[in-house]
Amino acid sequence: MNAFKQMTIIGVGLLGASLAKVCRERKLAERIVGFGRNAENLQRAEQQNVIDHGTTVIEDAVAESDLVVLCSPVGTIAERFREMAPHLKAGCLVTDVGSVKAPLVRDIEPMVPDAVHYVPAHPIAGAEQSGLDAATVDLYEGARCIVTPTSQTNPQAVERIHAFWQDVGMRVQVLDAAEHDFIYGAVSHLPHVVAFALMNTVGQLKTREQEDIVHLSAGGLRDITRIASSDPVMWRDICLANKTHVLDLIDRFQDALGEIKQRIEQDDAAGLKESFKNANGHRGKLVGNNS
Repeated sequence: MNAFKQMTIIGVGLLGASLAKVCRERKLAERIVGFGRNAENLQRAEQQNVIDHGTTVIEDAVAESDLVVLCSPVGTIAERFREMAPHLKAGCLVTDVGSVKAPLVRDIEPMVPDAVHYVPAHPIAGAEQSGLDAATVDLYEGARCIVTPTSQTNPQAVERIHAFWQDVGMRVQVLDAAEHDFIYGAVSHLPHVVAFALMNTVGQLKTREQEDIVHLSAGGLRDITRIASSDPVMWRDICLANKTHVLDLIDRFQDALGEIKQRIEQDDAAGLKESFKNANGHRGKLVGNNS
């Protein structure tokens, strides 16, 4: 494990602050600088010893850093890179935590300065709550991190970023960026869209006697819609960034839902049972292989 002399975290929210905490605990960086638009948030992060220094001036944040991690919302990552690129020193490594990769790779790679190395990554970590106060030192522990290098990515830089995410406590895997976006569109982005839609559907229902029926629900609704508590801005950006795959997957989900609807309409008890049985099998694989 080789500590970076200085690392900069762009965006000191849930992911950025949690990363700072684990890097400080494991001594992965001698000095941690935070950049953000909210000076008060940065001041609080300093006071809590999450970062050593916070600044709203991006060139000051990155000028002396050996490692920069872009932890801002996915819709802003390319713009933050454009702003900081002229101020990165030679040899600097840059990675990110964006949950959509192909658009970021497409936009960022042409902007990478000579002697600077960008290795796109997606740590599969998060929580229902967001912001500095939700940050924890163990957010990344044991979770999976997907790294999506391209033919233009420096192999030594890939090795160092691979090692960095491992040192954070993650299990690192390499995927093609487009393959990543389809897979996580299916296993992450679609479930969030479904949870938001389901909560909106049920949340607007009422009866003659009950203005709000949600408070009468049992644990099932709470379990299936847990992720509907996720940050709306973050998920807006993710859906728009991964638009093609998300729309395709919504169509596939609507087809599956339509099939169940048809079987109910036709009183097809056997078909309905078979559909639910198939779902049980897929769920069993998920629970058994959720690693």
